[in-house]
Amino acid sequence: MGTALCATAALPAQARAAGTPDPYAFAEDATRVDGMPSTTGAVMLAPGKTYRSSILEGGKLYYRLELGDGANAYVSATAVPRLGKAVGSAEGVKVTVQDANGHRCSSETARFGPTGSPHPVTAWASRQIGRDPYMCQEAGTYYVLVERVGTVSSSQGAQGAQGTQGSQGSQGSSDGTWGLELGYVMEPLPKQAGSTSAPEVWNSASPAAVTGDAKRRRGGTSFTTASAVAQGVWEDTDGIRAGQTLYYRVPVDWGQQLYATAELGSSSSGDDGYVGNALVMSLYNPVRGLVDDATVGYDGRQRSADLDPLPPVRYDNRFARDDRMSGMRFAGWYYLAVHLGAPVADRFGDGPLGLTLRVRVTGSAAEGPGYLGTSDPVGVFEITAEDQEAAESGSVGGATTAGGTGGSGGGEESGTTGASDGAQGIGDDDTAMKLVAMTGIGTGSLLVLGLGVWTVVARRRTGVVTAEHGVAVRGPGHGAPRR
Repeated sequence: MGTALCATAALPAQARAAGTPDPYAFAEDATRVDGMPSTTGAVMLAPGKTYRSSILEGGKLYYRLELGDGANAYVSATAVPRLGKAVGSAEGVKVTVQDANGHRCSSETARFGPTGSPHPVTAWASRQIGRDPYMCQEAGTYYVLVERVGTVSSSQGAQGAQGTQGSQGSQGSSDGTWGLELGYVMEPLPKQAGSTSAPEVWNSASPAAVTGDAKRRRGGTSFTTASAVAQGVWEDTDGIRAGQTLYYRVPVDWGQQLYATAELGSSSSGDDGYVGNALVMSLYNPVRGLVDDATVGYDGRQRSADLDPLPPVRYDNRFARDDRMSGMRFAGWYYLAVHLGAPVADRFGDGPLGLTLRVRVTGSAAEGPGYLGTSDPVGVFEITAEDQEAAESGSVGGATTAGGTGGSGGGEESGTTGASDGAQGIGDDDTAMKLVAMTGIGTGSLLVLGLGVWTVVARRRTGVVTAEHGVAVRGPGHGAPRR
């Protein structure tokens, strides 16, 4: 492909010119799907795929799963509110997997918490073989229920509770519709049944902080555009702006432990104010299940948020009651999502602040459980030499994500963040306009562009799907109860 200039607009040009960050880069291969207000007529989701949908205030949407009795099913839902739309700390998204008789297999709620800014939040749920001998073990039809939770207006709540799609296709609409990205991963059972209890002893001591010169890496704006990083010190190429969420992914094999710290640089604004819960770092496992998070306030001086020590990745961890331990149940890519609250701009300006990650992966890679078959998508629960190379060099390849192929993550000295798709999270639904410059631009075309003539493409947008795992209520970095 020849040299190309590409510009996208899901916000007015002046808003984007002011440096408004893109909220989320939806997966390019996501299938549009409409959730239903009832289980009747619910569309079936296929494992290994990513789906895109949307949900109104007070909305409840159902999707259908057809499951056998020889695999575990994991579904995640990432809710993306439009930029500038006020959200409450108690608002969020809840995902539940149910059987055909309405029994709950598992459920989780993710809330925005007190950062005071809209940003992507992700919840997961599952159907697991062996978790409960009497519930959700048989082959058959199951349902995924995705709900918006928290305070809503009476008029909007009544509207959202009834219908879906058509009206819900507009994730940037004035009615407060949120975009949804749903992932669905299937995990085969192990060849041999092992322990059904979590390890009681593991190294819970914090290691020395990783030091040395930082390498430069630009964070992505979603799970599929997350930048690959290995053990070391990583400085974000462009820093982080208030209201923005940046994603990074780390390869963690069976038997290994992950430690991570996010450092927010000092401000040059000279303001002596303070913002509580300013920076949130959340850790998600290979199926986008929230493992843990850390939050720190900001007063203009450099501050750091550290994840508490996590157990080594083991298959047996899934039987733990503690969410932090049970979340570390798979080998694969783990995701660090770093969010800077919008109120930081009120005290310290709109300019980006420096962001540094310190990542440590300890322990030698061990043998996995030995699966009976392959996961869907293939390779999501393994780490290859190509994955390790991608983390070291920042190359795009080598990642299989939950529900899709890894998108273009940011490379070393690179500012690529999947911005064109991220812009879609603001208002590109049924009638969103996308400004596109033609590829292979010649001198004449540049003159035309200089006159401000653009090709306007109206793209049809509809909806997305998924969710799963245990019963929990929490919001990234905000200390919400776990179970």
